[in-house]
Amino acid sequence: MPVLETRALRKQYGEIEALAGVSLKVDEGEIYGLLGQNGAGKTTLIKIMLGITGGWEGDAMLLGETAGTSHVRSRVGYLPEDHQFPDYHTGYSLLDFYGELLGLASSSRSELIPKMLEQVGIADRMDYKIRTYSKGMKQRLGIAQALMHRPDVIFLDEPTDGVDPVGRRDIRELLLDLKKRGSTIFINSHLLGEVELICDRVAILMKGKIIREGEIKTLTRQEGQFLIGLAPGKHLPVTDLASMGYDVSPVEDRWEVRLRDDQNIDAVVDFVRSRGLNLRHLVEKRQTLEELFLETHDGNENKPEKPRESKREQSENVKVLKATDEDRAS
Repeated sequence: MPVLETRALRKQYGEIEALAGVSLKVDEGEIYGLLGQNGAGKTTLIKIMLGITGGWEGDAMLLGETAGTSHVRSRVGYLPEDHQFPDYHTGYSLLDFYGELLGLASSSRSELIPKMLEQVGIADRMDYKIRTYSKGMKQRLGIAQALMHRPDVIFLDEPTDGVDPVGRRDIRELLLDLKKRGSTIFINSHLLGEVELICDRVAILMKGKIIREGEIKTLTRQEGQFLIGLAPGKHLPVTDLASMGYDVSPVEDRWEVRLRDDQNIDAVVDFVRSRGLNLRHLVEKRQTLEELFLETHDGNENKPEKPRESKREQSENVKVLKATDEDRAS
């Protein structure tokens, strides 16, 4: 059973369709990244899964229960994007407060809090007021509060926002360590380089719809483009390969081979070996995740939008769910 699953998930805020039929699945022990511009619907999806936002349509399941089921929340950790901790607290007293809310005994809290702050790299500031913390330190503190009850599922909304490069590395290592222990991690982020380093799979969300989804290594693969490297001092016979119909060009100390549909790389490898050359490097080229995101976004941004349904058609096709008290208040 997936840890998290949605099917045709929709959420409307007045005339704005925040989620427009999102279907995805996250398995146990996976780090899953949801990518998209501001306003794409990323935070809305997390808030639905946690029961913060109601009035949605479709299916949303978390840990085998309908999203928002209260007893499931004790197994979930959450770092909001714009968390605002009371700045009169110290790092220690804040975690002590959250630990009490989680039902942890006082003796357990006093033992656990220094360890958690050490884990995120701010143990030396545990007795300082939060108002003295940098944005990166507040982000580390937020991660500590999300993890202190050892949740099975962790939702992190922009976890490395405002964190310096050393801090981002530390957070990456922490998340990878949590994955080894079996935790499932769901990340919203616009820092694509960070996502590329730790996520197993990603989905690209645009205007409430998933437009690409899959393993990073599969999504970023550039089919039919290879990089070849030879032993130092050796050169690829580019002219001979060109006469055979292959498109070859130098790239620093290597060569890029671009294949047509009727060609394969095996023939190039056989040719290189027939010349007595030592092949040291052969990989299929990949895009960066940022290149993939921009290519996908630009390609979909230029597509004409489908005509809107009339209000009568919408009323016939949309099942209206009862809004929560919180939604009415907002």
